[in-house]
Amino acid sequence: MTPAPIDTHGFLSDTHTVALVAPDGSVDWLCTPQADGPSLFARILDPDRGGRWQVSVVDGQVTGRRYVPGTFVLVTTWEGPDGVAEVVDLLDVAPSDDPDEFVAGHRLLRLVRVVHGRVRVACTIDARPDYARRRPGWHQDGDTWIEDVSGVRVHCGAPLDTDGDLLTGTTDLGVGDQAVWALGYLPDSFDPDCLQHADELVERTGTAWRQWGERSRFDGPAPEAVLRSALVLRALSFDDTGALMAAATTSLPEELGGERNWDYRYTWHRDASLHVMALNLLGHTDLGRRYGAFLVDRCVRGVERLRPMAGLHGEQSGAEEHLDHLDGYAGSRPVRIGNEAFDQVQHSTHGFVLDTALIHHRLTGELPPGHWEAMRDVVDAACHQWQEPDAHMWELRGSARRYTHSKLMNWVAIDRGIQLAEDLGDDEAPLDAWRDNRDQVRADILEHGWDPDQGAFTMVDGEPALDASLLRLSLLGFLPGDDSRVVGTIDRIAEQLGDGPALVRRYDTDEVDDGVSGGEGAFLLCSFEMVSALVLAGRAEEAQARFDWLVARAGPLGLYAEQMDPDGGALGNYPQAFTHLGLIEAAVALRWSTDDEMLRSWTRRESGALRAT
Repeated sequence: MTPAPIDTHGFLSDTHTVALVAPDGSVDWLCTPQADGPSLFARILDPDRGGRWQVSVVDGQVTGRRYVPGTFVLVTTWEGPDGVAEVVDLLDVAPSDDPDEFVAGHRLLRLVRVVHGRVRVACTIDARPDYARRRPGWHQDGDTWIEDVSGVRVHCGAPLDTDGDLLTGTTDLGVGDQAVWALGYLPDSFDPDCLQHADELVERTGTAWRQWGERSRFDGPAPEAVLRSALVLRALSFDDTGALMAAATTSLPEELGGERNWDYRYTWHRDASLHVMALNLLGHTDLGRRYGAFLVDRCVRGVERLRPMAGLHGEQSGAEEHLDHLDGYAGSRPVRIGNEAFDQVQHSTHGFVLDTALIHHRLTGELPPGHWEAMRDVVDAACHQWQEPDAHMWELRGSARRYTHSKLMNWVAIDRGIQLAEDLGDDEAPLDAWRDNRDQVRADILEHGWDPDQGAFTMVDGEPALDASLLRLSLLGFLPGDDSRVVGTIDRIAEQLGDGPALVRRYDTDEVDDGVSGGEGAFLLCSFEMVSALVLAGRAEEAQARFDWLVARAGPLGLYAEQMDPDGGALGNYPQAFTHLGLIEAAVALRWSTDDEMLRSWTRRESGALRAT
């Protein structure tokens, strides 16, 4: 069976767990009791053994799919032999008194309503608990089916019966009729009466998402794509703790049939920091406040070192495990859960964290008690480590090296720490030592990171391999965007790592030993960062053309995976925070493309520019 393209799946979220719905009406991914928990449905990772929840019109075909505008309420239109029906899918949320917050109902709702004529609706629930390592055990309590392994309950507004390990049923519906099923995954969602209020749940879920999205502040290019990206970033939050997921899935391949298949259901502080920055630029500062508390309280205080990532509850480890019984998406194995990157040393983490802290402080005027003290420790760590090798932000699994980007992010950590100390009037901060370290890092990058033969900054001192992460040299204010060295780096990356009109690969996998076999697609974050870098270089027309090309190649529901092949096929985990935050940053850069002073102020993180989106 050929799997549905990755980016054709509808994405649902209640900020606690997520679901993916395939174009044929099958829920192909759902984990409980939260997004990083074991899967209940995982057809996206194995069409035969993964499990699914199928709702369809018998002998019908899908004729349309859309989100209710500004929401994650997915509507799929089916046309059958004698009528037309809509399947409405959502993870239930409600607005709260705080406009930045959601109240999760902890249930997946599937509602079928007839638009015209009559239809026969089929429902099949093929639950495969614990990543399909265990058989389901169903028992019935009235109109509710209880699965004993995962503890989920399915409340039935239309009858289902057991067929071996399956729950199945068919229902005939006419105009005005509805069939509803609700899968509750936590005890507070075990409410059969919710079926009587299904229309209200649809309405309140839509209202919650719309109200949040309406608070986004943006007047620039591609406003619908920017809003959808902001919604994706909010949907990838984990509201129990303030953690921010990199993506909703595990093991979707970066190369079809290859082994570059990773579990992204964690908080990477690099991703989360850019995630917060992108939403801050749109006026959403509360997410940054909650993530900051998560970072400091669970990942900085009382730990041996700042690790590159954390679990959704702040866990500081995540051993990798291969699920050999699953075939993987399009035969891409291994299927992994857990991620060994927990144990890597990634210096870039420090710079991302400090950059976000400075942006948040200059937008809100606040830094919670104790947070600056924690950030001072991170700055001191950057001063001590910048000459040491690490694994790069790309998490290379070869030997540790002295990567130019890692030194750049240490420079950022120290620079932002100095600016924060000055803003806060901290007379006890060792500013002279910090300034000395900042100058040393800068001089080292300019001397050793620059390759005069290529006219570009390169990945490693004295070696020719290019690295698209260095597109951020100007975005971080290290050098002006029109500096000849920045422009040369942009042009060499476009020539050697570019693919087609707008795609950019991270690095050449044939040239760089990253410890993994095979290749990968173009990296969409880098593709959007090329747009931003070109704007800062004064090449706005070229930047706009690239941006338009990338925006036009979003999935049919406006969502992106991590990577893309030259033909526009999605690769990697999905939806990917990196890609959507890169889109927002590029749109903001284009918004200011005619205002050089605003662009310079933005790269310097001046408060006026940060508030002027």
